[in-house]
Amino acid sequence: MIGLTRRSLLGVGSAMVLAPVAARAAELMAAQEHVPLWPGKIPGDIGTAIKRRVDSRSGNDANPDRWIYGVAHPELIVFRPANPNGAAVLCMPGGSYEFLAFDNEGAEQARWLNARGVTVFILMYRLPAEGWAHREDVPLQDAQRAMRLIRRDASKYGIDPKRVAALGFSAGGHLCGSLATRHAEQVYAPVDEADRLSARPDIAGLIYPVVLLAGPEAHSGSRDNLLGKNAPEALRRSHSVEQRVDVDTPPLFLIHAEDDGTVPIANSIHLYQVMLDHKRPAEMHLFDQGGHGFGARLPADMPGAEWPRLFARFAARKGVFPADAA
Repeated sequence: MIGLTRRSLLGVGSAMVLAPVAARAAELMAAQEHVPLWPGKIPGDIGTAIKRRVDSRSGNDANPDRWIYGVAHPELIVFRPANPNGAAVLCMPGGSYEFLAFDNEGAEQARWLNARGVTVFILMYRLPAEGWAHREDVPLQDAQRAMRLIRRDASKYGIDPKRVAALGFSAGGHLCGSLATRHAEQVYAPVDEADRLSARPDIAGLIYPVVLLAGPEAHSGSRDNLLGKNAPEALRRSHSVEQRVDVDTPPLFLIHAEDDGTVPIANSIHLYQVMLDHKRPAEMHLFDQGGHGFGARLPADMPGAEWPRLFARFAARKGVFPADAA
């Protein structure tokens, strides 16, 4: 997909919400199982009134393309396969930390993963600029808690707690990378026994990810929504994924297109090099075409359309997916 994508629409202005489509989209979302992340007060809650808003970009019930704003109550939305194989994926949609691209980078990913027997948990994480204390760590609080809840409830979902992958797109890729590199960092006070469990994903897939929050190749929109405008350089660097790679970083899988006009391909290249420098396992695939925000929607004749199969093979080699799911 080289022309108009959801990212290239950001500067055009918000599309009108089509009431019938938005209502139908809400019905479809409600049909899934929802798991609240926090049993009591949510970390960073300062009483801000946050209202849910759904923008429908497609105007088509059959092929919805929803952008979700206003996440007051973060949760997991569970997509169960007909024949679970014990593997699970925590999926983090992108949206510049301003919205969540629920269908393109969430529900549509669950579809192909479910077809391979993988249980999918879409993370509806909080958006840091919507009014939370310590905004810079709000999405990571949700991601860590989500991974721990998945492991706590592994038997309920028929999954192996040692076979849980993370998958993130764009700004969700930054969150996925932050979870992979900062899984052991305490960013919230423990609330129950689940917080004794590891938040480390067994592998992490970063698809056209935001990695750099400092320097000329940083994605300024994601950076400013996460950290605030004019954030100190030290904060920008400390929240750049490549700065946090260490000996316990799990295997990473990276996808990027050369013609990505939103998040420069250097973000993935730089992270891959840092992984090599730290002698950590990583696999990267770069494509000459694809743009940004393509999810699993590239035409079959474009090389980048193969990335789901490549990720499944990577996950199988690392023992997270069974061989027959590759």
